[in-house]
Amino acid sequence: MALMITDECINCDVCEPECPNEAISMGELYYVIDPAKCTECVGHFGEPQCVQVCPVECIPVNPEHVETQDQLHRKYLNLVALALRPGEPLPAGSQS
Repeated sequence: MALMITDECINCDVCEPECPNEAISMGELYYVIDPAKCTECVGHFGEPQCVQVCPVECIPVNPEHVETQDQLHRKYLNLVALALRPGEPLPAGSQS
């Protein structure tokens, strides 16, 4: 399940730098999360970092992008593979 940022966002700027997948960016009025890049921090952390730091609790699960933990882990592996240079090994613990 990718996360989403609701219109309750106050643009405090704390979530964007916490996202290890660079899935968070400024939208027209408030921050948005790219569901193609959001793994809910699976592969990086035990909990979504944006949710942990959000002072107004405006980052729920996006009901339009429901994914299992396995799907989120596969998405994480694909994102890591895209970011790697040819021949570079996957980070420890990320091989399935």
